[in-house]
Amino acid sequence: MYRIGEFSKMAKTTIKTLRYYDGEGLLSPARVDEETGYRYYTTGQLIRLSRITALRQAGLSVGEVASILSGQDRGELLRRRQTETEEELKETASRLSRIRHLLARTKEDFFMEYQAIIKELPACTVFYKQGVVPTFADYTAFILKAGEECREANPHLKCVEPSYCYTTYLDPEFRQHDIGVEYAQAVTARGKETDTIHFKDIEKTQAVCVYHRGRYESLGEAYAFAFNWMEENGYEATGSAREQYIDGVWNKESQEDFLTEIQIPARRN
Repeated sequence: MYRIGEFSKMAKTTIKTLRYYDGEGLLSPARVDEETGYRYYTTGQLIRLSRITALRQAGLSVGEVASILSGQDRGELLRRRQTETEEELKETASRLSRIRHLLARTKEDFFMEYQAIIKELPACTVFYKQGVVPTFADYTAFILKAGEECREANPHLKCVEPSYCYTTYLDPEFRQHDIGVEYAQAVTARGKETDTIHFKDIEKTQAVCVYHRGRYESLGEAYAFAFNWMEENGYEATGSAREQYIDGVWNKESQEDFLTEIQIPARRN
């Protein structure tokens, strides 16, 4: 038999680890001297310690290792850990991709303007209006008119706080004139529908998000950045992009101070 210090050297581990495994019931000494308290191990225990180490290095918790050593099906636990590790690898790969993207653009001017982040957009109920606006400059009038029409039909309907309103494009391709749009505003409940005002429920979704400060006419720059970022970081769109209006004509005097968030529902390839 070998004292704990000698055994730890043979096993290439630490005394602290052996004491910890003893306390957790994974590997108890073959004998403990009642007078001195010295712990003694046998060479045969190197095999059990090796099994413990292999399972721990595979990422299993002490509790999971104990379950396997006590006879539980290790296949189930290992498959679950495999799935968790694969997800961790995907997340690590995603972080590395974002770091590379940031490093590649630290010297470019537009990097100071735009950054892409991943958000989860919550589920909500919205009223919405669809229509065609002549140009981007007519967005504000269309939005304000939609709000007025909804209030006329639903004077007691309340918007959610904080406010969440956005537009999506109805045309399959980008247009600068006669633009098909849908404006939506999150509300606390469904209301009365009209010829122009309707209600629907929006499911929660993950989205690539980019903030744009300035006129609506220059939103294309933010879109270009967002889709380029998605391509470089392995994301694909799963739904229509939303333009969330945070600051606008209702609280800013200058269009240069308008703040819009581009939200593109997306998932990793």
